[in-house]
Amino acid sequence: MSLYELERDGKAQELIRLLRETDNERVKTRAAELLGNFDDHDDRRDVVNALVDAAQSDSDAVTGAAIDSLDELGDDAITQLIGSMAGVDLEDDAADWVKAKAYMQVLDADVPELRMAAANGLGNLDQADAVPKLTERFQDPDPRVRARAARSAGKIGDSRATTPLENVLTDSKAAVRREGADALGNIGNRQALQALLPLYEDDDERVRRIAVGGFGNFGNDRPVDYLIEALSDESAAVRRTAVYSLIELLSNVPTDQSHQIRDTVVEKLSNTDDRSVVVPLVEILEESTQAAQRRNTAWMLGRVTSQEERDRVIESLVDALSEDDQMLRQFAATSLAELGDDDNMVERRLLKIVQDDGVDPEVRGQAIFTLGKVGGERSRKTLDKLIDETEHDVVRKKAFSAISKLGGRG
Repeated sequence: MSLYELERDGKAQELIRLLRETDNERVKTRAAELLGNFDDHDDRRDVVNALVDAAQSDSDAVTGAAIDSLDELGDDAITQLIGSMAGVDLEDDAADWVKAKAYMQVLDADVPELRMAAANGLGNLDQADAVPKLTERFQDPDPRVRARAARSAGKIGDSRATTPLENVLTDSKAAVRREGADALGNIGNRQALQALLPLYEDDDERVRRIAVGGFGNFGNDRPVDYLIEALSDESAAVRRTAVYSLIELLSNVPTDQSHQIRDTVVEKLSNTDDRSVVVPLVEILEESTQAAQRRNTAWMLGRVTSQEERDRVIESLVDALSEDDQMLRQFAATSLAELGDDDNMVERRLLKIVQDDGVDPEVRGQAIFTLGKVGGERSRKTLDKLIDETEHDVVRKKAFSAISKLGGRG
């Protein structure tokens, strides 16, 4: 029976026997790899014990495969290995600081896979005292260890990692730079975010995307120019991320600054031919759960939408008029007015809302307000009739206001 068939049929004990007894390194390595797929097996405890023993073997290939499989089996499996390596009995209820001490000890192991496992584990334990030890691994000869150490430092989020992570941003390996950029974005202090700014020009697309994604965490307008530049990136993923960061930035800065930044963004977008920003803006409006993001997006759509994306934007903004958030409704209404209505599409969609008695009067009132900006003779006649027929004061009041802008009552 082949090793694949043993794994397929759940023969964990047979794979354990081969891992422990065979002299064939290739077979031992493959058995160790396959045992990582036995997380829900009745013999899981035996599987973990066998892999812990194999991870401390003399063969680099077997050790690496065993550690990878323990990682697949979960934190408890890796913790058992670390405890065995450190000579500490790490029970499930052991304090996190006790586990962290053992993991830090294994960070100095000769086998890179062990250092990788220790670095991963420290990120999950979230112990700030581990940060200095993790930063030492930023100079590890193995880039996999450097990357995982940077990732874990970012998870812990202690500011002491900021300066060492800045050095990671110049690593020769893109994977390490990516983890460094992501970690600085997670830490998010002024120094960390400042260090990300030059990375919008990194050679690696994913590094640029991660850096640009962190720009939205700023509490000021410093990254606006960088984000505008990123909107012209050759990568669609980077451009999309830049749009999301712009909206996030507008949501994070003080209100008195957000108005200025919005104006700056609109001005700079009007000077570029890249209109790919609209689709992600619509997605934010339709899918985000953050009120500030949706409000800023609704406002922006009325000022950056080109003719080719106009239909989809109108549908999204009209739908936003039915939302519970009053400010979002107001921004959507003003953006619809800003788009204009040369083809009467906005008017037709809004009249459906206005004439539907089942729609909330506040929503109908918002639609009427917009009709006062973009409507024509058809809207004037509809509102004229509505004034006499409606039972809702808010609808009548909005209709009076709108009809006065459309030429008055007939």
